[in-house]
Amino acid sequence: MSVMKPPVGRRAGVLPRWQPWVRAVIGAGILVAIVSVAGAEPFVRGIASVSPAAIAAATLLAAIATAAAAWRWRLLARRLGLRLGWRESIAAYYRSQFLNTVLPGGVVGDVDRAVSHGRGVDQVAQAARAVAAERASGQAVQLVLAVAVVVSVGFSAYAPGMAVLLVLCGAVVVVIVAAAVSRRTRLALGREVAILRGAFGSVGTVVGVVAASTVVVTAHVATFLVACAAVGIAASAEQVTVAAVVAVLASSIPLSLGGWGPREGAAAWAFGAAGLGAAAGLAAATAYGVLAMIAVAPGAVVVAVSLLHRRRVFAGAAGRAAS
Repeated sequence: MSVMKPPVGRRAGVLPRWQPWVRAVIGAGILVAIVSVAGAEPFVRGIASVSPAAIAAATLLAAIATAAAAWRWRLLARRLGLRLGWRESIAAYYRSQFLNTVLPGGVVGDVDRAVSHGRGVDQVAQAARAVAAERASGQAVQLVLAVAVVVSVGFSAYAPGMAVLLVLCGAVVVVIVAAAVSRRTRLALGREVAILRGAFGSVGTVVGVVAASTVVVTAHVATFLVACAAVGIAASAEQVTVAAVVAVLASSIPLSLGGWGPREGAAAWAFGAAGLGAAAGLAAATAYGVLAMIAVAPGAVVVAVSLLHRRRVFAGAAGRAAS
């Protein structure tokens, strides 16, 4: 298997301290706006609907999604010349999801995953590229699947929203192209593209990434359907599934408060457009959010074990220094 070697001496970018808080404020603002319009009742309904059976189903689906996502990460990391064991990738991915859920911004866990892995293999910059490639490829597949589902069922009610989403994606591309006008930026982008091209340089890798991403998206949508069943939404499977796909797509937008905000807004709009009622969408999104938080609880155990291990290492180092 051919791999791309990282440029020597390059430092990984560090997430500005203010960035997660800005994202969290935006997410909180979206929630406040939703509550001011819809009231608190849909949220209360969603929380109250969570049952042991729903928790069990969500936990199983989260395990499947985590395993697939960790395999996707491991596949790309190895293409970039990084060591990443199977157990390590599963544990780190659970920790990442847990941190994304409980910390502002929704991306802190991914940064932690990249830095922790990078320090372990002494290649932080290359590890950051692996995580960025893994997350970006997963979201790209999710977007394509969402558009394909909406188009296949012919739900014209979703057309305006999907058009706005595609325009936003196009705007991001335009910004990147505009930034490339600078020679320094152009050289940096060219270097990164060359490295990442190596990560996706084989058909097998691309197929693997698409397959793993499809499993992840399917598991998340299935979890949302569990939430819909829990709150008692009575509608055709087609209607609920399409609305769930749109809501889950919004969950990937990194402008949230621990995952809350865009998801609830998108769910209210999607379920309303499908004729199921915005309140039903809000209740389902709330139940989904609670189930998702519980399902990644194993990540809390990983965090605790990591902290204890780090504490023992520091204590041992201090003891040796004292002696």
